[in-house]
Amino acid sequence: MHPKSQSKPQDELFRSRLEQIIDLKHPLCQLAGAINWSAFEEEFGSFYVENTGRPGKPIRLMVALHYLKHMFDESDESVVERFLENPYWQYFAGFEYFQHIFPLEPTSLVKWRNRVGSAGMEKVFHQTLSAAQKSGLLKKSHRNKVNIDTTVQEKAISFPTDAKLYQKMRERLVKEAKSLGIQLRQSYVRLGKIALVKQSRYAHAKQYKRARKETKRLKTYLGRVMRDIRRKADSIDFGLEDLLYLSDRLLVQEKTSKNKLYSIHEPHVECISKGKAHKRYEFGCKVSVATTSRDNWVVGIKAHHGNPYDGHTLGEVIDQIERGTGWKPKEAYCDRGYRGHGYNGETKIHIVGTGKGRRKLSRAERKWRRRRSAVEPKIGHLKYDNRLDRNYLKGKEGDRINTLLAGSGANLRKLLVAFSLSLFVLMKKCKNLIKSVQGMWNQRQAKLSFVT
Repeated sequence: MHPKSQSKPQDELFRSRLEQIIDLKHPLCQLAGAINWSAFEEEFGSFYVENTGRPGKPIRLMVALHYLKHMFDESDESVVERFLENPYWQYFAGFEYFQHIFPLEPTSLVKWRNRVGSAGMEKVFHQTLSAAQKSGLLKKSHRNKVNIDTTVQEKAISFPTDAKLYQKMRERLVKEAKSLGIQLRQSYVRLGKIALVKQSRYAHAKQYKRARKETKRLKTYLGRVMRDIRRKADSIDFGLEDLLYLSDRLLVQEKTSKNKLYSIHEPHVECISKGKAHKRYEFGCKVSVATTSRDNWVVGIKAHHGNPYDGHTLGEVIDQIERGTGWKPKEAYCDRGYRGHGYNGETKIHIVGTGKGRRKLSRAERKWRRRRSAVEPKIGHLKYDNRLDRNYLKGKEGDRINTLLAGSGANLRKLLVAFSLSLFVLMKKCKNLIKSVQGMWNQRQAKLSFVT
């Protein structure tokens, strides 16, 4: 059912409005005025039906909570709790009066994300760019030159080892068989737990021959349970069939196999090596980040699955920049990981560190090539300030949604800083004006006292 409009009951006539309590010059209040909230009503209104079921929550509330979540690095639970005690957050979400009860349950955010999907979240991300353009902070000249780089968005999974995967897969199969009423010959609940503990202790003591023996025992337990289920199951439903397929993949894969299984509940996770000294392998998906060369606005951010080559992601990111800003960048600066990209679009691609010698480049060109490295700290801020470091959302769609919301949070933080600095400059000018008036008044008083 369509979200209900925020009514104004008669008893609220005696309550104080938020506008009378808070400072309307606060950066969050200015940011609330810069965002076009009516655009979300038009975009997401089609996801609701007429006169069926319980009325939905206001769309502005749902979008605002996701914005606040990734602006201030909060979880679904903590953003709802902080919303209850912060009047500025409530004003940002469109409430007129202070709320004393929780507006929704955290699971409502999960259901709304699944309803809107990554296509809807891309429109949420594009609105942050529109707000920056409307405020005069993101100009067309800024969008001509962009920096593009890739990083890894890690998934919220434990480090995969063969022993842990065998144990978790067997536990899932036993649980599914019990729910379907399949009587297993043996479940290996206690034996599997003992074998896993022994394997970890032997590996920690560097007794690798004994550790491998326990890993083989866990693999044997998994194979026995899987074959027992296939013999006794009268009809295999989709859930059980998927688990049996993953079990076959897990039992067959070896050290040198491709497309290995690294997680039971997130089977699409990939192993990506970026050449880092402190972290050799990362388990998640690759993410492309495009920022403006001048002011580091995030104009493009996209999750890629299948671990593609960096250069092959250029076309999708540049198209996303054009959709979000209405302007295709003229030049893009990348690192040497993009060599041999094969991109033939209108945007000119510069590979920093290759090509002409330093003396043959103009002074301006050398400056813009040096600015390419500005995307690296921006990726760090996206990871540790906007929830790009560890993704807790489920599936490939969750990867795409989390990247777009992280880019939205980064842009909104820049807008908050810009509004707070404008307020600081205005206050400084007022103080200087007051000081000058006081000085003139003191001079006049001194002259009058001298005359008398």
